[in-house]
Amino acid sequence: MTEIHRPGALYQQVAAAIREAILSGEFAPASLLPSEAQLMARYQVSRPTVRNAIAALRAEGLIDVRHGKGSFVRSEPQPVVSLSGHVGRTPEARFVLHGVATWEQAEEPSTYRTHATEATAHLLELEAEEALFGCDRLLTDPATGTRAMHRTLIPFATADAVPDLAEAPETEPATVYTMLAKTGHELWWSETVRARMPLPDERTALRLPDATPVLHLSRVTCGTDDTPLILEELRIGADRAELAYRITADKQPARRTRS
Repeated sequence: MTEIHRPGALYQQVAAAIREAILSGEFAPASLLPSEAQLMARYQVSRPTVRNAIAALRAEGLIDVRHGKGSFVRSEPQPVVSLSGHVGRTPEARFVLHGVATWEQAEEPSTYRTHATEATAHLLELEAEEALFGCDRLLTDPATGTRAMHRTLIPFATADAVPDLAEAPETEPATVYTMLAKTGHELWWSETVRARMPLPDERTALRLPDATPVLHLSRVTCGTDDTPLILEELRIGADRAELAYRITADKQPARRTRS
């Protein structure tokens, strides 16, 4: 039996005691927590207090509740999918994405017309509300079951300058890169990544456990004169993925010598 002598609501005190037991290793990762009755006896509290403490720890992401089986300490698995930011080019001048899981489409792509928000307008260097083509994909990695949400946003100006792109905004990104290059653009890419808590539709689509953030990756494809051409957004569970980048040093301009 463990005495509870701490300030705060009683369920918070119990939650703190269980948390300490988890962090100390007394309750090991992936192990089954003691039953409600055992926790009631251990901390000398009521069943509602135990349930509130478990709910608090579940919201923190420390435990998973499996109906009919009990509460388990959440393990800390290594990411199962490695996403690479490396873009390659074949001898036939086609662009390819290297080191990315072989994704399959869980459903047909959804194409639509939309407008730039404050955030996407900033990345694309547009005015808010400017017209865009959009394409949303729900992807799965067949090897691991990992799910990802991918969005492509194409400004009308970009689509107008690339033959057939306006009629096919669902074109795969690597193929869009090739189409852009054929119009004379020298392409380069900029990526930003942030972690945030998921929106309800993201949690459902990605099948995320409780208290699991998403990695939100934004990739801007830029062309001649550093003009942003398209924006891609990838959202994936932070417990299921890691990001890997190939980094190279920029070439320094040759120094001029006086004759």
